[in-house]
Amino acid sequence: MDNKPDNSSDSIESVGVPAPEGATNLIDTDYQIGQDNYQAAPLGVNIDIHGAVFTVSSLLILAFVILTLALPEQSTAIFESIKNWINTNMTWFMLLAGNIFVLVCVGLILSPLGKVRIGGEKATPDFSRLSWFSMLFAAGMGIGLMFYGVSEPLTHYGTALGGTSVGEGGARTDWAPLGAAAGDPAGATNLAMAATIFHWGLHPWAVYAIVALSLAIFSYNKGLPLTIRSIFYPLLGERIWGWPGHLIDILAVFATLFGLATSLGIGAQQAASGLSHLFGISGGDTTLVLLITGITAVAIVSIVLGVDKGVKRLSELNMLLAFLLLLFVVFVGPTLMIVTGFFKNILVYLGELPFLGNPFGREDANFSQGWTTFYWAWWISWSPFVGMFIARVSRGRSVREFLVSVLLIPSVVSIFWMTAFGSTAIKQFQEGFEGAASADLSLQLFMVLGEMPLTDITSFIGIVLVIVFFVTSSDSGSLVIDTITAGGKIDAPKPQRVFWGVIEGAIAIALLLGGGLAALQAIAVSAGLPFTLILLAGCYAIIKGLMSEPRAGT
Repeated sequence: MDNKPDNSSDSIESVGVPAPEGATNLIDTDYQIGQDNYQAAPLGVNIDIHGAVFTVSSLLILAFVILTLALPEQSTAIFESIKNWINTNMTWFMLLAGNIFVLVCVGLILSPLGKVRIGGEKATPDFSRLSWFSMLFAAGMGIGLMFYGVSEPLTHYGTALGGTSVGEGGARTDWAPLGAAAGDPAGATNLAMAATIFHWGLHPWAVYAIVALSLAIFSYNKGLPLTIRSIFYPLLGERIWGWPGHLIDILAVFATLFGLATSLGIGAQQAASGLSHLFGISGGDTTLVLLITGITAVAIVSIVLGVDKGVKRLSELNMLLAFLLLLFVVFVGPTLMIVTGFFKNILVYLGELPFLGNPFGREDANFSQGWTTFYWAWWISWSPFVGMFIARVSRGRSVREFLVSVLLIPSVVSIFWMTAFGSTAIKQFQEGFEGAASADLSLQLFMVLGEMPLTDITSFIGIVLVIVFFVTSSDSGSLVIDTITAGGKIDAPKPQRVFWGVIEGAIAIALLLGGGLAALQAIAVSAGLPFTLILLAGCYAIIKGLMSEPRAGT
């Protein structure tokens, strides 16, 4: 029996989410998915939208784009002031929340609740393991791995090796993690890799897992719409169908769009740097705008093709290209250092984890605020998008299988990726090549590849990877935002997804022109803080929801 929604037409009628298969504990509510939607076909274009959520979200976001482009300097100042306040006053809260998310995930893996099956006791997976893993990984952090795979380990190595410095008032002014490793290359390498893995390992994937599992259980097992408001049913009850729920979903749309815009802007900058490095094409604002416009157009084509033909195929292509590039770096780079470093880095990471995750009494303010807080807010702002997308493609998995796959497997792959690219960059620096360390962040990957054979080929593959990650992120994000603004329907008309794809590109362009990378980082931090509260509520909700589900099978 085929339980996937039929996306072959854009009929105004839609079925919401598939009914559970086998025993579940449905929530008894009179609410029907899509009952508050506005359905029409103006000029022959079908629309099926939640009036309040779609209207308020789209109008506010359009106003944001217009004001950012019209007043770039003022907008950048506002973004920066908000980010600075969060970094100064709320770092402890972000770090503490991140630790809670990891502990909840590990607890569910080990508990009997891990036997619950998403979609009911008899539900079967909609996608193969390979396709499923490819989609969740490509959506999760593909662009980030490409952008920071070289730059972050290399940056932390340099700051750790340089040691600590103290300014007026006794506060540290360096950017080294923890206590640094002044003059100790081996210690600086260990600390750099531990800090990098901390930002790309268990914590970000725990954020995604909490949102994804909460949405999956409350939609596929409890019969509620696939929207963020459904997570709050144990707390708000029937009030989630009113304005409290509308506001939650609107905040989810904002967090998703701004988190995506940050990643798309970073991806565009790296693609532009690669094109400039490889072909001598100017990397100015015009190139960035053309890149975002062109890639958004490709993403729209993928949107029209749908999940099976679009996101799935692009994700699998991305995994293949990423695997080939990774293998090249492993075998052509310092192979022994990478292979032995992988296992050593895991042990170093686990040893430093309590200190890197400590939310109180930190002396390394620049590192914990400028790096960790940004990352945590970025992951959290991405979580509605990645979480909902993972939920959509994870029906039929047990909770234990889901959490092990979403939490542990991508973390291991991320560690190996960072070890391969980071170790190669650090080794080149130790042997006297300073080109990568002194280059802009967006260019560092290509500088490292430039010191290896087949430079033109590998650099071109790197550019293609960034672009395809860009497309899959935009495609998946449009799918998720459309689901939220369609009242939880997962099969709303495709023109709505096209609309959100265009909006994502417009926001990325507005932020890049209005303030560059600093504006992108500032808006990600600003969007991530309020959504942290929703994730903490999700921790309570998912435990409460799972406790009422049958656990007969694994």
